[in-house]
Amino acid sequence: MAIPVIDFSRLDGDERAATLAEIAAGFEEWGFFQLVNTGIPDELLERVKKVCGDIYKLREDRFKESNPAVKALARLVNQEGEGLAMKKIEDMDWEDVFTLQDDLPWPSNPPAFKETMMEYRRELKKLGEKLLGVMEELLGLQEGYIRRVFTGDGDFEPFYGTKVSHYPPCPRPELVDGLRAHTDAGGLILLFQDDRFGGLQMLRNDGGHAGQWLDVQPVENAIVVNTGDQIEVLSNGRFKSAWHRILATRDGNRRSIASFYNPARMATIAPAIPTASGDAAAVAYPSFKFGDYMEVYVKHKFQGKEPRFAALATK
Repeated sequence: MAIPVIDFSRLDGDERAATLAEIAAGFEEWGFFQLVNTGIPDELLERVKKVCGDIYKLREDRFKESNPAVKALARLVNQEGEGLAMKKIEDMDWEDVFTLQDDLPWPSNPPAFKETMMEYRRELKKLGEKLLGVMEELLGLQEGYIRRVFTGDGDFEPFYGTKVSHYPPCPRPELVDGLRAHTDAGGLILLFQDDRFGGLQMLRNDGGHAGQWLDVQPVENAIVVNTGDQIEVLSNGRFKSAWHRILATRDGNRRSIASFYNPARMATIAPAIPTASGDAAAVAYPSFKFGDYMEVYVKHKFQGKEPRFAALATK
């Protein structure tokens, strides 16, 4: 079963209504979908691939020497050689990662990295804000509503960060996760994933395929879209955040560049639309400050999201 791939350029033409319906299904039924023809130049995306590949080459030795999962896996393999029982590593990820934010220092090597990624982030932010407008239209909200919520009616700046990850070849992928299963904490997530090496998997929001993990298939120069826990609350459960994970693999060096358009920490998040009448299974989402939610999330990221919401309801 393939994750939906949607031609975003059709949103501005005669096929707008059909495209909106596809996007709505992507948010409601899947939780993940892919956009092509987003308006981001292919030439820029090719440069992003190159500079991110180049920077990983500079970080590769550090990953092998200092990543806790590498050391833990080496210990496990030694234990196996001694005839001891093997047990999967539960609390570490086979991931090399760093984050880009406008107000923090960036890597200066390779020289083209900063200029390319700044241009890329500008383009992704424009795409993200356009998608927020699409969500508002689908939810029946006023234009600009989500941005006003995310900024506390303009008092704060929304958080916009980019996580640059690589998942190097792993000699024993059955013993460690690339990235453990989780939902994302924030708002809208735009992922530029590898178009050669897979590994990203998700669970459908509507329970389709009986909880089966589905591959988010590589598509050249597509942008993968998913929503975080804050959009689930704001949409009163209509756009649920989807569980996803990344598998460690023996072959390939997977690139993953995720940009997060999140509320400001002081922004108040609450349901913006009423619960559907007769929905006895609906979650009673609380109202809370996003910063308070993040304090809970960082402790329980890889556990169920419902207890996270419940913890905020008692504050």
